[in-house]
Amino acid sequence: MHKVIRQMTQLRLQPLQGAALLKTGETPAPMLSQLSSPPAFNQKSIHTGAAGGFLCAKWNKHNYGPRKWLEYNKTVHPPQETDEEPRKAYVCHMRSNIKYSPDKMWYIAAFVRGMSVDEALKQLNFVLKKGATDVKETILEAQEMAVQRHNVEYKSNLWIAESFVGKGRVFKGMRRHARGRFGHVEYKHCHYFVRLEEGEPPKHYYQEPQTPEQQYEHWLEQMRSRKIINSL
Repeated sequence: MHKVIRQMTQLRLQPLQGAALLKTGETPAPMLSQLSSPPAFNQKSIHTGAAGGFLCAKWNKHNYGPRKWLEYNKTVHPPQETDEEPRKAYVCHMRSNIKYSPDKMWYIAAFVRGMSVDEALKQLNFVLKKGATDVKETILEAQEMAVQRHNVEYKSNLWIAESFVGKGRVFKGMRRHARGRFGHVEYKHCHYFVRLEEGEPPKHYYQEPQTPEQQYEHWLEQMRSRKIINSL
């Protein structure tokens, strides 16, 4: 509190000093410039906008986002034998620093996982979430990359093998409240990663559903295969 009182007293004394300089005939140019923009309150030093503004331009210029995911496209596989099954083509793509919370984006990424590309694009048209637009655009970009750069013959013959989210930049700001108080607010960003693979999607992406009898047999096997520690 005394810091604010000290600054107020300095602001009150500055006009008196300027008036004294005017009486003596000296030029008070530096003093008037200090009065026009006092260093005690600089608007650029406070982050109040969601777009970032001054802090976004100055903060971590050399951070271009994740780079390892795109390096998988440069992998050179060894030649295959004649009797081997042909290796499926794939393409990895991403979009970095999306202005959306990674917790909210996770639901969209998990929703399209294991679908064919056409089915995922059709379903995303009906998802009323902001992040669904970025996911749809990223999948479309990956689909074009697969056809143009990775020798995929039919762009519809692709399915989403991997779809996940990573945490991006987080800008901290302040939000004004009543009675001169303020609260903290975080502007979160996220990275979206997708890998398209050639072929038909699997029937059960996660795990094949089991009947109650099958679950019971699996539980019995686990119980019978237990071992008592430090026993014969």
